[in-house]
Amino acid sequence: MHDTEVIVLAALIGGAVATALRLPPLAGFLAAGFVLSPLGVEATPSIETVADLGVTVLLFGVGLKVDLRALIRREVWATTTLHMVASTIIGAALVGVLALVGIAAAADAGAEGWLFVGFALSFSSTVLVVKLLEERNATRSLSGRTAIGVLVIQDLAAVAFIALAEGHPPSPWAVLLLLVLPAAPLLRLFLTRLGHDELLPLYGVVLAFVPGYWLFDSLGVKGDLGALVMGMLLATAPRSGELAKSLFTLKDLLLVGFFVSIGLGGLPSPSEVLVVAVLLVLLPLQALGFALLFWLFRFRRRTAVLTGLGLANFSEFGLIVVVAAPEGLLSEDWIQILGTAVAASFVLSALPFRGDGLVRLLRRLLPDRPLDRIHPEDRLLDVGDTQAVVLGMGRVGRAAYERLRDGFGLRVMGIETDRERCQRLVGAGYHVVEGDATDPEMWTADAFHGTRMVLLAMPFHGSNLAVLNRLRESGYPGTVAVVAQFDEDLAQATARGADTGFQLYDGAGTELADRAVAAAGVD
Repeated sequence: MHDTEVIVLAALIGGAVATALRLPPLAGFLAAGFVLSPLGVEATPSIETVADLGVTVLLFGVGLKVDLRALIRREVWATTTLHMVASTIIGAALVGVLALVGIAAAADAGAEGWLFVGFALSFSSTVLVVKLLEERNATRSLSGRTAIGVLVIQDLAAVAFIALAEGHPPSPWAVLLLLVLPAAPLLRLFLTRLGHDELLPLYGVVLAFVPGYWLFDSLGVKGDLGALVMGMLLATAPRSGELAKSLFTLKDLLLVGFFVSIGLGGLPSPSEVLVVAVLLVLLPLQALGFALLFWLFRFRRRTAVLTGLGLANFSEFGLIVVVAAPEGLLSEDWIQILGTAVAASFVLSALPFRGDGLVRLLRRLLPDRPLDRIHPEDRLLDVGDTQAVVLGMGRVGRAAYERLRDGFGLRVMGIETDRERCQRLVGAGYHVVEGDATDPEMWTADAFHGTRMVLLAMPFHGSNLAVLNRLRESGYPGTVAVVAQFDEDLAQATARGADTGFQLYDGAGTELADRAVAAAGVD
């Protein structure tokens, strides 16, 4: 077999092994690259192309989820700015310490080189963070929206820095890119006219690569930024969510090439391993810095800590920053060192680490606040005299809500992480509040005292299980019902204590027959 076939096979095996070990598949893809690298297997042009395509589609998808209003919030732009400055200084100081103890790569760089390395390590990986958020269905939560806002500002800063460092300013014709703004309504209108078939994802791919990557790149602006911008132009379209979902599988498949390529970067020498190990010390400092800044902007301790943990990794942009450094400033060793540090941070981020213990540990550093001093979007929920609670107000949850309210006359509350969906439903007269259903501080027996039932209708099975476990552990006495997409998921939920459940397609045939009979006027 050629290297391409070997890489694809190894990625499949690595992903399957990781899944069997209850790790995210991307950990297996990284491991596959690490295993193949010493065997002389190198990333082929086709794998590199797949990786590049995956990153471009991912950034287009990120743009579809970006709320421009979130980027101008203090907790986003101020946190990003302060954190990048502090991380650059701390990173430079750490490299300086390495120089003092005789590490050649650090000693040869000088103070300016130390700052370059510190700046390269100040970015979080957009590819990794968004991938992990999507796996938890958390991109629309307060934590997810904030993290994506931070990542977008970091990416913009990286693109601007690289353009200045390389000394290749954009073409004077780049000003014409502003014409994509008045074209946005036409792009959104065309999106509404498409069906639900393969033309929908094809439209997204074309926008990402033609007016996105190709046009921006042709005018001297980084092409990936163009894909991000094109996605942002469609973010307010009614079908932007459907478009993002249609690209989900394609994006994940293409990103396999990206993660394998990171692992194929090769293993460092023993001395470089020592440098990488020291650099990884920055990760908990990054997490703590983000958590402290988010807490200062009135996030609850749990939201601040978990958002900070999600952003505690190094970015592939760091490698580009090092490559863009002025000639002679940094040795070639730094490319290998940072490549390994990025890969190691990916592996650590992919591990199933639960941050609730760290939330409790930081209680003294980040104390609780009175309710009126907590960020309005991060306050705990009060169900009041509600009789039934529906978690997840998508199509299934909304139908359950309507049935309980209209068919049985119950007082119902819906809880939804997607802010825009929540606002639409409230505008339509539903009693829906925004909240993170997986927040353990929300789920106590007292919080649901007086409710008769909780319906778990979130699209991510792991979230339903987490809430189910929390309810049972807290001694909730009411009925818990769960919806599942697969029979094995329903069986698992029942075994964990769900009183009843519904497989997503159960009853679909019966409902279809009832409607057909009614339409035909059959008695």
